[in-house]
Amino acid sequence: MRRSDLIPLAAALFCAVAAAADVEAAPARVVSLNVCTDQLAWLIGAPGQLVSVSPLAHDPRSAALAAEMADVPRNDASAEQVALMQPDLVLAGSYTARATVQMLIGLGYRVETFQPTRSLSDIRENITRMGVLLGRPARAAALVADFDARLATLSDAPETRPVVAYYLPFNETASGEGLTGDILHAAGMTTIAEALDLAPGETLPLERLVLAQPDMILVGAPYDSPAQATALLQHPALRATGKLHEIGPSAGWICGLPSTLDTVAEMRALRRSAQ
Repeated sequence: MRRSDLIPLAAALFCAVAAAADVEAAPARVVSLNVCTDQLAWLIGAPGQLVSVSPLAHDPRSAALAAEMADVPRNDASAEQVALMQPDLVLAGSYTARATVQMLIGLGYRVETFQPTRSLSDIRENITRMGVLLGRPARAAALVADFDARLATLSDAPETRPVVAYYLPFNETASGEGLTGDILHAAGMTTIAEALDLAPGETLPLERLVLAQPDMILVGAPYDSPAQATALLQHPALRATGKLHEIGPSAGWICGLPSTLDTVAEMRALRRSAQ
């Protein structure tokens, strides 16, 4: 064999060994304690790799992939139950099940936490990170490529960006920051919080909202039973504006997933129909 032939052969052998090491290092039993890590792990993981998901994983109001994850057993987010599952990787959100997370770390379990998704760019980063954690980088890279390709088809620069109030329970409204704001920006909209220069965390009373005359008012679908949290969103004054739009389930706005682009597409179509 010529010396020149040894170089590509050595490179191929190195890649094969590295790939085998990745497979060996991939966790076999993954438990998720957070509805967002539930869905990322389900999308990226190998069949059977995700052995348990959070209590919200099967609720379609919270999880966009609830139907797809219906056969994955739920956990109660307690350290005792998780330990009995003997996981080699536990996934959690930075603000959920803190006592459980600290106890599991103290017991020596490997726990990886994810910050809340704040932008569409965070979605790419979280997909890539999850791919590394699960030993599935190729799967993650494919999802990122598909995500970027689809986002490019949804992006445009409208001459005028309508002012939109995504009105939430207890007089709250979506700001220009965070995932919700980024979704609306990508759809060619401006949030009313930006238009009114609201301070972070500042509420928007119903009277001020109506007087501000935004181009659109978005509210989520009401719960099946009466709830104080959503009663304000059904106020007659909102309907009297003629600009009220009831949007799809809140699950599409909660977690950063490839399916978040479905929400971008929905808002883009709404903007175009209203212009």
